[in-house]
Amino acid sequence: MNINQFKKTVLLALFLYIPFCSMAWGTLGHRIVGQIADSYLTKNTKKEIFKILGNESVAMTSNWPDFIKSDPSYNYMGPWHYINLKGGQSESEIHSYLAADTLTDAYTKINWLIAQLKNKDLESDKKVLYLRFLIHIAGDLHQPMHIGRLEDLGGNKVKVSWFKDPSNLHSVWDSKLIDFQQLSYTEYATSINFTTKSLRKEWQAEPVSAWIWQSYQFAEKIYTDIKPDENLEYRYNFKYIGIVNQQLLRAGVHLAGLLNEIFG
Repeated sequence: MNINQFKKTVLLALFLYIPFCSMAWGTLGHRIVGQIADSYLTKNTKKEIFKILGNESVAMTSNWPDFIKSDPSYNYMGPWHYINLKGGQSESEIHSYLAADTLTDAYTKINWLIAQLKNKDLESDKKVLYLRFLIHIAGDLHQPMHIGRLEDLGGNKVKVSWFKDPSNLHSVWDSKLIDFQQLSYTEYATSINFTTKSLRKEWQAEPVSAWIWQSYQFAEKIYTDIKPDENLEYRYNFKYIGIVNQQLLRAGVHLAGLLNEIFG
């Protein structure tokens, strides 16, 4: 391989890698959320989503907002994926902050997307874009590190190792814990998708602000339970995989509730 071929290979590798950086839940996690949500959609909701996305499933479209991070024209949507909150706040403080929130973040944008998608006269291209982002952000808000602190960029600056490989706290929660289970997204969704009608009704009655409070509490626990440069292995997986699974399941149920509300 000559030097020009080598450069092209490196550039291609970097291009393919870009979409997978800093994804909430990672590719697998978002698809798990979408797969679970799809199992609780009404017939009419599925029909309306098909009109917008065609044969692209909720699970597969969920990753699009991360993939397009490789296109600079979408850079303005970066803050749509997260909301930074100060540590040590009470539930009332969090809700008060959200009630007055006017920043461009995951909370304000998901509420805006819901309102836009309820507009029957919305242009077709916007329906596709907004639906993809709604599906994605609903997953983002259940990944605790996407409710993380500004000073460390939601755990991105908290350096740790995962089975002795250099990583960071955000990445561990995005993908390392989920990938460690060695399941496909359909297998994973099937393994955790156990709810009752009453539980789904209870969860789907929760406002988006409640989702954020739930994730914030987990984020606080995660922050207090980590040491810089700590090597995370089997014990960390054993301790936290239950929270990961709970949040993936909640995200799927919450997303289904939103989609049924909009299209059902």
